Amino acid sequence: MSRPRIVIVGAGFAGYRTARTLSRLTRHQADITLLNPTDYFLYLPLLPQVAAGVLEPRRVSVSLSGTLPRVRLVLGEADGIDLDGRTVRYTGPEGAEGTLPFDRLVLAAGSVNKLLPIPGVAEHAHGFRGLPEALYLRDHVTRQIELAAATRDRAECSARCTFVVVGAGYTGTEVAAHGQMYTDAQVRKHPMRTGMRPRWMLLDVAPRVLPEMDERLSRTAERVLRQRGVDVRMGTSVKEATHAGVVLTDGTTVDTRTLVWCVGVRPDPLVESLGLPMERGRLLVDPHLQVPGHPELFACGDVAAVPDLHNPGGYTPMTAQHAWRHGKVCAHNVAASLGLGGERRPYRHRDMGFVVDLGGAKAAANPLGVPLSGPAAGAVTRGYHLAAMPGNRVRVAADWLLDAVLPRQAVQLGLVRSWSVPLESASPELARVPAGAAPERRGTAAGAGSGPGRPDTASKDAGRPAAGPARPAPDDGRPDGGRAGGEPAKNQPGGEPAKNQPGGEPAKKQPGGEPAKNRPGGDPAKPSPADMPHTHGTPGPGPAGARSKPGSAAAGAAGAGARPGRAGGAAGPGSSGGRGGPRPAGGPRARPPSAGAPAPTRSAEGVEPPPNQPPPGPDIAPGPVRRTDGPPEGDS
Repeated sequence: MSRPRIVIVGAGFAGYRTARTLSRLTRHQADITLLNPTDYFLYLPLLPQVAAGVLEPRRVSVSLSGTLPRVRLVLGEADGIDLDGRTVRYTGPEGAEGTLPFDRLVLAAGSVNKLLPIPGVAEHAHGFRGLPEALYLRDHVTRQIELAAATRDRAECSARCTFVVVGAGYTGTEVAAHGQMYTDAQVRKHPMRTGMRPRWMLLDVAPRVLPEMDERLSRTAERVLRQRGVDVRMGTSVKEATHAGVVLTDGTTVDTRTLVWCVGVRPDPLVESLGLPMERGRLLVDPHLQVPGHPELFACGDVAAVPDLHNPGGYTPMTAQHAWRHGKVCAHNVAASLGLGGERRPYRHRDMGFVVDLGGAKAAANPLGVPLSGPAAGAVTRGYHLAAMPGNRVRVAADWLLDAVLPRQAVQLGLVRSWSVPLESASPELARVPAGAAPERRGTAAGAGSGPGRPDTASKDAGRPAAGPARPAPDDGRPDGGRAGGEPAKNQPGGEPAKNQPGGEPAKKQPGGEPAKNRPGGDPAKPSPADMPHTHGTPGPGPAGARSKPGSAAAGAAGAGARPGRAGGAAGPGSSGGRGGPRPAGGPRARPPSAGAPAPTRSAEGVEPPPNQPPPGPDIAPGPVRRTDGPPEGDS
């Protein structure tokens, strides 16, 4: 007799706890398969500390294969579910497709970014739901402070030193609190020439910070933020985002290069494809976390509308605490349904309180209903996180200790490019990579799927085409091309992408000078600008047949449009993969260089990967770059 097959979709708080508990309960009596886009469980509450340089990325990433014995890990994203055939279709990280048969299916796909139909937000903002986004934000903030410290222009310095965070919930509040501490520490070492200091703004339409928490904790958090220098504006949000900054709902215009979107999340759209009863995008389940009428189907975490037995008529909120507890109850009920021991149990919970880490020794907490602030709340908050983490506790504690006695290392690692972490209702836990071609250049054919000026977004799978229109480069002298979210200036007029990046073959005998080598320590080339052909740097058409990505800005704003087929986690959210139709052509073209004018200087983050080759990773070039589009320059 074959063993029953259990498939779990998603390895967030709910999915990870389900897999771990089932592994212990079944003890080789069932085949357990975990489908997830990454090979780690992301402890999302500590992600702001990764962006602020307190913790290293691997500290909040718990290995799935290393901590889940007797569980088979399959890397991929769910594309669809056949309840009649009892199979799950998925696409692997390299584009290969497959199916997973099941006798019991647990949906724990988690949540994705919630986008609103605000002009310019999808093009100029970045989310904060995964490791790639945290790493990008850390590099971007560090770079803006360094560039601001080097300029004498007060307007430019002010814009680079202004960081706007939208959403005053858990994530937004912690990002602003940690971010202000991080940038203040940088400026103390290297003061601005203009005498300015970094300015963080926290916006929300809610009447107070942390509206979901007790009012006393909300006041504590707001007091700490204001004492630290954060500009807290409640009842205010973004009306429009542009390349130069944001326009607020009160009519104020704020010049900034950074817009962080922490408005909230919505359930993964995978469950919408099932055609089963829903509650505000969440799959309706009974108190045993089982879908009525489908004994083979269970759901937990953010995708499940679980009845709150302590609040008749209500449902448990989408929090990590509930998702973690859902997982344990769901595992027991799955095992009971297969006759592997135990009885079914309903989901009941007791409110243990909430904690919010505000950086340093400051926090807001109410364990067991007792409101705390200051160092006492900080100790309780960190103790709670250490107890809740399923792994890496010693390493996390060691990083906290080192951060308390040593200064932080404010350096740009350059691991994630701006265009690889667009704001969309897709997989924030996966950075985008080029798919057979470099990102489209400025001035190429624009697409309609993601709004005007959408940054290049390559498909998650290597076999899928890159998609996304590009904007003409604004002539404001910004290295990031004028993008509030830090979009790199790509293929500016008069310039040519750097060639011979690591792993590539150098272009030889280029007219007008030596090939760009882009090697650390390389000598700058000395080409004659007059010999450069006029075709260099001119915009060309985008890749033929570039397909739009469901779950992009426009789709997310409507709450639909994402392909219902993805697997994510309750705290490391899911992803919606997808293939859309071809994008229509059209859009502005980049301005060609005028005759005799010097080639514009490319910023470090404007270097693109060459065709058919992945980028080297950094937002900045890895060393001096030999140029083919103008006079020699020094280190980028």
